[in-house]
Amino acid sequence: MGHFSISDLEQLSGIRAHTIRMWEQRYGILRPVRTATNIRTYCDNDLRRLLNVATLCGRGQRISHVARLSDAELAQAVLACCDASCDYERQVNALLAAMLEMDELRLDSLLRNAIQQLGFEKAIMHVAYPFLQRVGVLWQTGTVNPSQEHLVTHLLRQKIMAATDALAPVQPAEARRWVLFLPEGELHELALLFMNYALRARGHHVLYLGQNLPSSELKNICATYSPYALCTVLTAVPERDRVSDYVRNLVETCPDTLLVLYGPLAQQLCLEKPKNIIRPALMTDFLALADDAKLVCNDRLQYEHISVR
Repeated sequence: MGHFSISDLEQLSGIRAHTIRMWEQRYGILRPVRTATNIRTYCDNDLRRLLNVATLCGRGQRISHVARLSDAELAQAVLACCDASCDYERQVNALLAAMLEMDELRLDSLLRNAIQQLGFEKAIMHVAYPFLQRVGVLWQTGTVNPSQEHLVTHLLRQKIMAATDALAPVQPAEARRWVLFLPEGELHELALLFMNYALRARGHHVLYLGQNLPSSELKNICATYSPYALCTVLTAVPERDRVSDYVRNLVETCPDTLLVLYGPLAQQLCLEKPKNIIRPALMTDFLALADDAKLVCNDRLQYEHISVR
């Protein structure tokens, strides 16, 4: 069971602590336990209920009505209201509540609705990413267990792969070429999968090599495929004190290829005068890089076409 302060609930739900206290006192929506020093602490059930209540009140429903609903009625009402909602905050709250309840059908339905309303890329950037950030906060507090995280990861992975598979194929001779991979031992794949989708959607050609790739394989790949860029995500691997050595090895292996490094470990990298290295701090930065690379490639192809004529 998680143990939350009222400031934790404020951060996770977006509802001010003053409002939470008022709802608690007037309508009894939460049942905190008080410590010996009279400080409120809240459990997982309190957080789930608050997320659902916040979603419905955000859609204009009266707290006096919402407070009378059972947990099951709350869940059904949230799913119904998110069918027609483009409010990102409410969609994120609804996803969090469904995850905490291990409600796979509701999670899937909420993600489908977001994708249908917003389009795939916008749904990922404005709903799925903020959702995953909140999951990370819950993980730190000990509220999210491995099974809940695996459920969310599996569903998002499934959505990204389905969206990628639906894209039209890109001919490598007509596009910038990218190699996407994760280092040996790195299993956090969601960001790389989305990068694969975003590049292909913009007309780039991608060799997607996935998880756990030995860096020794890259020399032959660069020789045969001639990529414009190598792109990887450094989340948990390599060890912090070995990141610089790992990146130096990549640069030496493929010295004439752009190296795109994403993830928390990449941002801590300390290299003097890094050559051909780009470190997007945010996913929006990576998308801008993909857009810019596409524009440059289109200009080059147009020039070559004119020259041939």
